[in-house]
Amino acid sequence: MADSTFVYVTYIRTTPAKLWSALTDAEFMKQYWFGMHCESRWTAGSSWKLVSGDGQVLDSGEIVEAEPPRRLAIRWQHQNKPELKAEGASLCRMELEPSGAAVRLTITHSIERDPSKLIAAVSGGWPKIISNLKSLLETGAIALQEPYPSGSTHAGKPQ
Repeated sequence: MADSTFVYVTYIRTTPAKLWSALTDAEFMKQYWFGMHCESRWTAGSSWKLVSGDGQVLDSGEIVEAEPPRRLAIRWQHQNKPELKAEGASLCRMELEPSGAAVRLTITHSIERDPSKLIAAVSGGWPKIISNLKSLLETGAIALQEPYPSGSTHAGKPQ
């Protein structure tokens, strides 16, 4: 079966250790992930979940690989929207590579189906989340207050 894959690459002026901490610290995460956070022990085989600001589990799965501060892989399934949950588990890999005074962060998110509504959804979300993370680490403030501000369009539909 064909895969659907989304790849996002950015450079963040920070250290690999600080970026790893930002990607795995639930309280820090809430600042750039629109109030959401991940819960895990961040070791291979441990459970993982993405929790909304009101406590709802949006995604759940497990850590497939954790090699701080260089590599993290999470296999997870969406839990909230039936059409996305029906697609099954996806794999999200994060690679952190030093690059001068910055760290190259590569996120590769894939699922074993083509086309995938889940990959379409995360391809709109990851750039906003990671832009906030980059801005927060580099300037101390996030760039976006809401993932889909009122009056904006997403996938051709007003939000």
